[in-house]
Amino acid sequence: MSKVKVAILGSGNIGTDLMMKLGRSDVLELTTVIGIDPDSDGLRRAKEHGYEAIHTGIDGFLERPELADIVVDATSAKAHIHHAKLLKEAGKKVIDMTPAAIGKLVVPPVNLQEHLDAENINLITCGGQATIPMIHAVNRVCLVEYAEIVATISSKSAGPGTRANIDEFTETTSRAIEEVGGAKKGKAIIILNPAEPPILMRDTVYAS
Repeated sequence: MSKVKVAILGSGNIGTDLMMKLGRSDVLELTTVIGIDPDSDGLRRAKEHGYEAIHTGIDGFLERPELADIVVDATSAKAHIHHAKLLKEAGKKVIDMTPAAIGKLVVPPVNLQEHLDAENINLITCGGQATIPMIHAVNRVCLVEYAEIVATISSKSAGPGTRANIDEFTETTSRAIEEVGGAKKGKAIIILNPAEPPILMRDTVYAS
């Protein structure tokens, strides 16, 4: 079976981390990493690993759309509003890793099967992916009136895109706690911890 070609839009911390993971996939073939800074660490690493590195943003990719069938957007919520329109016109499937919430809200263990044909899938936030499955599980046993999550991440891991998305993080995660997790009321909080050495991500879930 041939692999599905994938491009990563965004060469920051999240895009670079995803690049390393996609390199180990048995079903997805990463072909391209797209950024806007030719001197970025992410694009440099992409070149070192043999991937096409485009430094002219989404416009550069759209000049060569045959490079990928699926585009993973790891930029920012505001940027994805622009990207989503262009990628839809280009006929590309989109996996949105920003909290823009334009596409279907998806937490794979909970509702992936419902949205396999969606043109744009929104993966909410890291905090949402870590906690909503637990809220959903509790809600299956006992109705959750209120659910609150606190996501604590290393300040060092939060690049410019993540920092620009703080408001969208809380809003989209809160919405997904309700729509996907099943809570009647949801709330999300994010904390950037400057501790050294950097902490691992920690999530606290409260449900009642």
